[in-house]
Amino acid sequence: MKHLYLMRHGETLFNVRRKIQGWCDSPLTENGINQAKAAKEYLKNIHFDHYYSSTSERCCDTLEIVTDYKATYKRLKQIKERNFGTFEGESEDLNPQKNSGLNYDDIFPYYGGEYRQDVVNRMYHTLEDIMNKEDHFNVLAVSHGGACYAFLSAIVDNDTLKQIGPVSNCNIFHYGYDNGKFQFIELIKPQTNGE
Repeated sequence: MKHLYLMRHGETLFNVRRKIQGWCDSPLTENGINQAKAAKEYLKNIHFDHYYSSTSERCCDTLEIVTDYKATYKRLKQIKERNFGTFEGESEDLNPQKNSGLNYDDIFPYYGGEYRQDVVNRMYHTLEDIMNKEDHFNVLAVSHGGACYAFLSAIVDNDTLKQIGPVSNCNIFHYGYDNGKFQFIELIKPQTNGE
């Protein structure tokens, strides 16, 4: 069985300031850097044969910290966060509220953003293509909270999604890949010294 470790980037300035952050970008905070260092410590004994990152700076920076700046990696637009259109960089207060009857697909696609299913499709097909490569046995890919969750939703049922809950910064989804199928194994939550 092959293994995919799909990780969310470390905490960013926009995360702290509660800004909608999809295709726009902001730098890692000191806490985000420490989260990446905690992930590095957790993953240090796993031999990865390939590394991938979203093209967003926050993901590249996270991966470079995790690999101690020593790994070659490929940047892929296809594993970027959802595009929120003209809402990019605006307050998270504009997000649909729970119990409002609205979801992201009711708003963001009409303002230049993506549909949820578009994110699911591009994440799934891209990661499937990666894991189908003959020499890819242990892969680490750094992406985004919403994108990671979209990918997970294509693999597990709704009850499992609810049990897993929100995706924190630098959480790592461990998947097995065998005979063309992904299997969710575990959610890894590396802890920083302050947590």
